[in-house]
Amino acid sequence: MPPHSRAPAPTSEPDMTNVLFAHRDFPYFAPKLQATFPQLEVTTAVDLPAAGALLPGADVIISVDHTFTDARLAAAPRLRWIQTMTTGTDALERSLTLRKDVLITTTRGIHGPQMSEMAFLYMLNLARRFPRMLENQRNHHWQRWDQVRLAGKTVLIVGTGLVAEALAPRCKAFGMTVLGVSRTPRAMPHFDRVDGYDDIKNLAAQADFLILIAPYSTVTHHLVNAELLAAMKPSAFVLNLARGNLCDEAALIEALQTRRIAGAGLDVFNTEPLAADSPLWDMDNVLITPHCSGSSDDNLALQWPIIEHNMRCFLDGRADEMQNRVTF
Repeated sequence: MPPHSRAPAPTSEPDMTNVLFAHRDFPYFAPKLQATFPQLEVTTAVDLPAAGALLPGADVIISVDHTFTDARLAAAPRLRWIQTMTTGTDALERSLTLRKDVLITTTRGIHGPQMSEMAFLYMLNLARRFPRMLENQRNHHWQRWDQVRLAGKTVLIVGTGLVAEALAPRCKAFGMTVLGVSRTPRAMPHFDRVDGYDDIKNLAAQADFLILIAPYSTVTHHLVNAELLAAMKPSAFVLNLARGNLCDEAALIEALQTRRIAGAGLDVFNTEPLAADSPLWDMDNVLITPHCSGSSDDNLALQWPIIEHNMRCFLDGRADEMQNRVTF
């Protein structure tokens, strides 16, 4: 189904609910929505920027949070519900044109395993310098060095939501000490301690790996800055799987270039796609992935039950039973 196409549905009834599915996976979801809820008029686009003229007719928009802007929200006067395909809602929270009566729901709860696995991909590859091993293999070059193990290391997880709840026990299984930073410090399973953001500098000084999985907000903007990086061990690594703006990218680049820290694994950036001339691309102590830590081969199957349940509740007037409702 090409962008801006319409799934087969009658459009003559004036009370039909128009659902704009603006996401690259619409070929999977749009037919299922139309078959399950024949009373819908489903319109599609590859993403929200490509939706254009479809916005004014949308009662419901299903898309990813970071593509919502004030201009796009203002162009959708009929909008009553937004279902994000993501956990974070920081773009919607910052909006000046989002009406208070618009329902917001997310796909929170499905990303823990895949994001945890990405964190381990970063930790193992960076600690053991695996990219250098692959380079040596390509060059038929036999070179050995002492291997760094994760057992006995300390990981600081910034943000203690559902992803952290999945990540912490996996770190424990590797024999790591697990520290946490949260807006609500409390005892949590699989964490050795959880403190508030006021203590992050002291905790970062203890960390071998600092993992960012916190939502973006005024509190977390440039949380990783020159001061925090200066407090970290020279052997420590920064991993960002959350939002690019949690890091002061210029300060991080300088710390990496001067080997103030050992390296970084970065899935998100201040501007995406990452500019081709960014020095991050060519650093031998950096791993770059294209904002894919929340993706998996199971995502579609995991997202559909949430979307189906929430659509049924929405159409039945049972908004209080919708999953993952967000209020600002």
